[in-house]
Amino acid sequence: MTTSSSTPRITVLGSLNIDLVAYVSHHPLPGETMTANSVAVSPGGKGANQAVACAKLSRSHTSSSSSSGSTSEEETAHITMLGTVGADSYGSLLKENLAKHGVDVSGVRVLDSPPGTKTGMAMIVVDEPTGQNRIILSPEANHFLQPEHVSEVAHLSSSGAPQEKPDLLIMQLEIPVPTVLQALKTAKQNGVQVLLNPAPAVPLPDEAFDGLAHLVVNETEAAILSGLEESVLDTEEGLEKVGKVFLDKGVKTVIVTLGGRGVFFMTGEGGSKKGLIKAEKAKVVDTTAAGDTFVGMYALEVVIAAKRGEQFDIECAVRKANKAAAKTVERAGAQDSIPWRDELL
Repeated sequence: MTTSSSTPRITVLGSLNIDLVAYVSHHPLPGETMTANSVAVSPGGKGANQAVACAKLSRSHTSSSSSSGSTSEEETAHITMLGTVGADSYGSLLKENLAKHGVDVSGVRVLDSPPGTKTGMAMIVVDEPTGQNRIILSPEANHFLQPEHVSEVAHLSSSGAPQEKPDLLIMQLEIPVPTVLQALKTAKQNGVQVLLNPAPAVPLPDEAFDGLAHLVVNETEAAILSGLEESVLDTEEGLEKVGKVFLDKGVKTVIVTLGGRGVFFMTGEGGSKKGLIKAEKAKVVDTTAAGDTFVGMYALEVVIAAKRGEQFDIECAVRKANKAAAKTVERAGAQDSIPWRDELL
């Protein structure tokens, strides 16, 4: 079955990594060698995580999936992944896992040149008592996703197959920044709204923010990109100050995730609509992919409201995204920990 024209489309342009996760009793000190309690190898990467989050949260766990661009009757959004992997077993695993969860992988390029190109990898150390993690990233194939590969963003697929434009393009910064900037330009030229989750954060030119529909950042990213001290975000007044920096640059909606403090949002003319939503209570096991789950749920609320011709309720969207992220932190892993839609009912 082909995708209905009434089904919202989300394209995720970003990284695909294999996660090597060690669960430890505490984060090692400088020079300390320690034994892990357990180790896991699982699909990850912020781009792939957010694509899986969109897909799982748009359907029940009993829904069927397909890698060919088909969709199930129960799907509330069609999700496509654009990215690059190596011609290795990890790359195959990543594509298979995306497809298994209902993501269209026709835009995932498998690189066999230059020879020896490997799939991206993240080494994650999770402190089991707190669930907090530390991550070392090796981009590998993700580095080869260049600006010239995104000229077809409006067509939804890197393969160049003519398809409908997405209703929303989601990006992060685990791929080359010039590629992200080119995609922002292409999306703007083609009238495609963009949600940017600039992680890991690096300073960006002002044109990256001009006309940006949704900016989702955590405290560290907000500080780096705004040029303000992170301590400014300790108060609601400071959060408003940071939000206004981005609104003045042309961002339409600013979301700042604050971990256990909750989520701050600011939107509208001069930041006329704003608020601080408390975090959902959760028993934290592993915080990996919590932010990606938040992005996925929030993005779905954006495109579903637009497709129905309804006014977007940002406060409701943030609350739903908070709830989904809270479910994720109660489980170990990245993509496996992300809940399906029916798990949130």
